[in-house]
Amino acid sequence: MHDRGHANAFELERSRLTAIASRLLGDRHEAEDVVQLTWLRFSNARAEIENVPGWLTTVATRLCLDRLRARIPQPAEVPDRASERDDPAVAAQQTEAVGQALHIVVERLTPNERVAFVLADSFGFDFESIGEILDRSAAAARKLASRARGKVAESDDDGPVSDWRVVDAFLAAARGGDLERLLSLLAPEAEVSADAAAILAGTPTSIRGRDAVATFFDGSARAALPAFIDGRPGAAWFHRGEARVAFDFGVVDGLVQSIVFRADPRTLAEVATRHGGTA
Repeated sequence: MHDRGHANAFELERSRLTAIASRLLGDRHEAEDVVQLTWLRFSNARAEIENVPGWLTTVATRLCLDRLRARIPQPAEVPDRASERDDPAVAAQQTEAVGQALHIVVERLTPNERVAFVLADSFGFDFESIGEILDRSAAAARKLASRARGKVAESDDDGPVSDWRVVDAFLAAARGGDLERLLSLLAPEAEVSADAAAILAGTPTSIRGRDAVATFFDGSARAALPAFIDGRPGAAWFHRGEARVAFDFGVVDGLVQSIVFRADPRTLAEVATRHGGTA
């Protein structure tokens, strides 16, 4: 691959690599440093690379692992005795607790657990690929992710962290087209509504009932980023760095009761992306 081809191939993957590194390291600047190092290794590679995205992901992730191992004391990886965590139903309830929840319990996760957790739950990597990155079997990678989910769940409480987990799980299910998970995260009387500005922007006026709300979001929200809405966990559509429509979630007892689309300029001015919510 000639130099221009190297550069073009890398630029196609840059944003994805930065998102992965940001989630793993919790620091955007450090993530960009890792991505730059990945580029240097890629540009100096002499052998032909058949799977460029896979090669770049492996290199970037292993560079992140090196940094995690250097800065985080690594507790012993004891066997996982909670076999029920491998149950898909239990995993669906524990869901994607990346972002703030991950940072709160990071000292309890080994670097390998963190990589398996983030790649599987936030970026949808299969365990075969995660195992190759970690030099583990697919089964071992699955165990690492399961144990990490368990640690996050054990650290959870009935406060905002729980709400973040529900919102993040809802967004992940919406993007992935997982209708069953969406239904499990919605209260029976769930409702979608919108302020006047959001309606003018093209959002629905009202959607009522768990089935109707789940159907509306099934396979959608791909462009939404995790955000704070008046200090509460939510999401927003951004354009050129500016929030255009906010998703204001109402979470009660671990279920989404309401989602309000908000586009009032005063509300949007206060919207801020949540740390770690770059993907």
